[in-house]
Amino acid sequence: MSALTKTEILNLLQDLIRIPSVNPVLAPTEGHNEVKIAEFAVEWLQRHHVHAEIEYVKPGRPNVYAEVGDGDGPTLCLCAHLDTVGTDGMEIDPFEPTVEGNRVYGRGSCDMKAGAAAIMSTAAILAAEGTVKGKVILALVCDEEYASIGADHFVKQHKADACILTEPSDLKMVVAHRGFLWGKITTIGRSAHGARWDIGESAITKMGSVIVGLDRLDKEVLRERTHPLVGPASMHVSLVTGGIGVSTYAPECQIQIERRTLPNESIDEIKKEIEQVVQAAAEGSKIEWFFRRDPLLCDENELIMQHVSNAYQSVVGTEVEKVGWEVWTDAAVFHEAGIPTLNIGATGFGLHEPVEWVDFDSVMKNTDILVQSARTFLKDPSFNK
Repeated sequence: MSALTKTEILNLLQDLIRIPSVNPVLAPTEGHNEVKIAEFAVEWLQRHHVHAEIEYVKPGRPNVYAEVGDGDGPTLCLCAHLDTVGTDGMEIDPFEPTVEGNRVYGRGSCDMKAGAAAIMSTAAILAAEGTVKGKVILALVCDEEYASIGADHFVKQHKADACILTEPSDLKMVVAHRGFLWGKITTIGRSAHGARWDIGESAITKMGSVIVGLDRLDKEVLRERTHPLVGPASMHVSLVTGGIGVSTYAPECQIQIERRTLPNESIDEIKKEIEQVVQAAAEGSKIEWFFRRDPLLCDENELIMQHVSNAYQSVVGTEVEKVGWEVWTDAAVFHEAGIPTLNIGATGFGLHEPVEWVDFDSVMKNTDILVQSARTFLKDPSFNK
């Protein structure tokens, strides 16, 4: 590694933690967003001879785009998100990054300002070398912790031949994860005075049958439907509303459900299966599918997987462990845009919890892996054919 010392990278990570970048949708009362940290990232990158600029997704919600290289060759994207979850209930000072041994504490230290520091340092190191053929671009995106409007916007503006995310992963290579599908189900009853059992029909009672049917589908069917990397499919009822008064038969009841999806599943078949269960339990119920995110599966033959594997071997001295996650990440947004994508990030603890820290040695190793991956990927002879 050149151009940056260990102390400089640690200082960068601490500076990032000091800047509150709490997602304003998740914690509006905290009064923060990603603007200040985006401005800092641009200034730091420019100071280290990396072209960088802010791209606003919407007012107050910026991405940072940066690039290094001559553009004469392939493009590798490195991605990290700038936002964090809120700080309510934290047992440490969220924005005063303390260091104890190898641990750096603070909100976002692990999720994922360590990843942001790693990709920013990688760009600075490559810029100092001055021999980058092709291009390395940085996607420092907003809003990953809520709706991923930053990643959605970025892939519409920029193309790449591969992408590496740096969500914390204990330096394991994440090559697959589950997706999800959100739906609303509404049952209809017949409103009547509570004494009129003869004409009243409770939508809540109907919904009870629906919930039982969906729970049976989850436990008896979906749990047997598995993927070797990400485990079983699953579904749960997450919200329920209904009724207008204690003395009135409920005219309507609504639930919201989340179905966690596998890389080898068909969305159309998933919807059909759930709709059949719902109609069998309460015929005439309404179903609205209102949001979804696709799963991730990076093909084992993708060039980026080979180069990251080789870089890991060089840095760590062992073969990288390839894993899948149950949770969803922005990697799927890049993958869906046609960009082969995987994730490798630092080791830490306390994501979204009262105490959060990251192991700084793993941040340094992550940076080394990214630098070496970029060097070899951009020189891969297959891009010269």
